[in-house]
Amino acid sequence: MSSLPKVTLSGGLEICRVLNGMWQVSGAHGAVDKVRAVEAMQEYVDAGFTTFDMADIYGPAEEIFGQFNSQLKSRSSGSLSPALQGLTKYVPRPGLMERKVVEKALQRSMTRMQVDTLDCVQFHWWDYGDKRYLEALGHLSDLQQEGVIRELALTNFDTQRLEEITSKGIRISSNQVQYSVIDQRPAARMEQFCVANNIKLLTYGTLGAQEAAI
Repeated sequence: MSSLPKVTLSGGLEICRVLNGMWQVSGAHGAVDKVRAVEAMQEYVDAGFTTFDMADIYGPAEEIFGQFNSQLKSRSSGSLSPALQGLTKYVPRPGLMERKVVEKALQRSMTRMQVDTLDCVQFHWWDYGDKRYLEALGHLSDLQQEGVIRELALTNFDTQRLEEITSKGIRISSNQVQYSVIDQRPAARMEQFCVANNIKLLTYGTLGAQEAAI
C-alpha cells in the first residue's frame, strides 16, 4: 500500500490530506452498486487513500463503509491491516436535542459503520436562529469525553458560530467548508481563527469544479 501525506487532528486522529468523499453513493445520482462501491474502496486504500468522509443522510454510505470495514478486518486475519479512518456527519432534523436523541443517532451510525468508536463526528445544523445546536454540541462533547467520539467537528458553520461554540469550552477539531481559488470566503476571518485555535479546515470544492461549471 502506498503512503500518502497525513495530517493530525487535535484529538490525535491521523487522516489523509485527501479524503474520499462518499456523497456519490447517497443514491441521489441513481441506484448504487454496493458490491462495486466496496471494490472501489479497496482500490483507494491500496493506493494509500484510507480516509473516507460520509454522513448519516448520505443514503447507504455508512452501511457501505461498514461492509468494507468488516471485509478489511476479516481479510487481515490477525495480520497488520491498513488503518482506516471513517469521518461521518451528524445532520439532525430540527427538534429536541436531548442527550438520548443525540446518543441514539450516534449509536445508529456506529452500527451501520461497524465500529465501537466514531473516529470523527462532523455536526451540521440547518438554522442558526434555532440555538439548540449548542445543546446538541454540549451532548456531543460529553459523549466525546466518554469515548464514544474521538474527534468532534463541524461542517458548514460560519466564523461567528465557530467563535461562539469554542467560547463555550467545546473543543472543535475541524470545520468542513467550501474553499477554492474561486471561493475564498474562509480566508476572510475563519482561516485566522482556526489557526489560532488548532482547528483544521477540511475543504470541499477545492478544485472549483462546481463554480467552473456554472
